[in-house]
Amino acid sequence: MKVFLNKRIPQIGIDLLKENNLEIITPQTDNLSHEEWLENCKKADIILNVGKNKYDKDFFDNFPNVKAISLFSVGFDQVDIAEATKRKIPVGNTPDVLSRATSDVAFLLMQMVSRKVNYNIEKVKSGNWKDFDALEELGQELYGKTLGILGLGRIGFEMAEKCKGAFGMNIIYHNRSHNETAEKELDAKYVSFDELIQNSDIISIHANYTPEQANLFNQSVFEKMKPNLIFINTARGGFHNETDLYKALKSGKIWGAGLDVTNPEPMSNENPLLQLPNVCILPHIGSATIEARNGMARLAAENVIAFSKNQPMPNCVNPEIYQ
Repeated sequence: MKVFLNKRIPQIGIDLLKENNLEIITPQTDNLSHEEWLENCKKADIILNVGKNKYDKDFFDNFPNVKAISLFSVGFDQVDIAEATKRKIPVGNTPDVLSRATSDVAFLLMQMVSRKVNYNIEKVKSGNWKDFDALEELGQELYGKTLGILGLGRIGFEMAEKCKGAFGMNIIYHNRSHNETAEKELDAKYVSFDELIQNSDIISIHANYTPEQANLFNQSVFEKMKPNLIFINTARGGFHNETDLYKALKSGKIWGAGLDVTNPEPMSNENPLLQLPNVCILPHIGSATIEARNGMARLAAENVIAFSKNQPMPNCVNPEIYQ
């Protein structure tokens, strides 16, 4: 079988594919045009996808040769899962191996925003470090605050555990279902979405994104939040309306924001959010550790290998195709 790998991944994944006698189609450059990407898709039985390429009805109609997709990510919002399932095309992802790394970034962003780290780093770099001022751009402490999590799955649990252990935070969450483990081990409390946005001091998003959740965090939602609210998004940029977020921050409706995801990505360096002292933005580095990326490469390759052997993908987001 032929596997189209559109961008480089850690060698562990390449080695696994080669050890299982799979033919790997790799382009000469990571910066393929859309047309070049499509040309390579025509040659493949399986796609090991790195990045934000879309797999929708039109794609599946035009590329009946593609029999499986293995994503180098835990998120799968770029794939029309219902359409893939209808066509019996398994879609694999890479859960668990990046949970700690991604939650580390959410935890980092929360602390950076709470102490206005970006503002203070720029003050030092620009030579604007002046005499002591007891009231200049003060941060806030996190001890005993209420952390609200949207999507208390694996990554959300890691974030909650860190916040509980380090700062003695109270944990509330909104989910499609109850997380009994979190309720037992972290004393987490299930609440409605309205309760989440009204009662949290920090909100951290860890849910799987769907188009129905586009701009979920918008002006009307920001207006219901506490004025000391720190907004953290390491999931998908589509969850928040960036214009509304900017207005909420600029007007003091909420206190600060830390983003590892933006909409669009990459963010323009002229985006006004970058000028605010109470904002920290990172270039989608949630899984950017050696350990996490090696784990992702291994899982993505294992999904491909299993399919090539007529076995179920070990990490399949539409396992009902095997029933």
